[in-house]
Amino acid sequence: MKFISFFALLFALCAPGLTIQSAHAAESNLQIAESFNKGGEAQNPNDPTDRKKREIMFVMGIPLLIMLIATAALGVAMGVFGKKVFVVHMVMASLSLCLAVVHAIVGLVWFFPF
Repeated sequence: MKFISFFALLFALCAPGLTIQSAHAAESNLQIAESFNKGGEAQNPNDPTDRKKREIMFVMGIPLLIMLIATAALGVAMGVFGKKVFVVHMVMASLSLCLAVVHAIVGLVWFFPF
């Protein structure tokens, strides 16, 4: 009986402190959650701005269009005019494909949520 009364007394003395601490912890957790909601994303100094990202995509798009047009012209020259430019056509096609894949990946990473 003394054992049970000892734990009851111990619980009675510690319970108010536990509830105060848990209320403080809940308030602290709420403040942390609000700070995440209020504050925007922390800007990484190495992360380019939106304008710079669009400029990079534009600069990547210009050679991509030039290579696609050159690949198509070489294909027409081969198919219609019988020119022997198969190797150059395939090199241009592979370079166009590589740049197109890089362009698409960078676009998705930077602008996916639109």
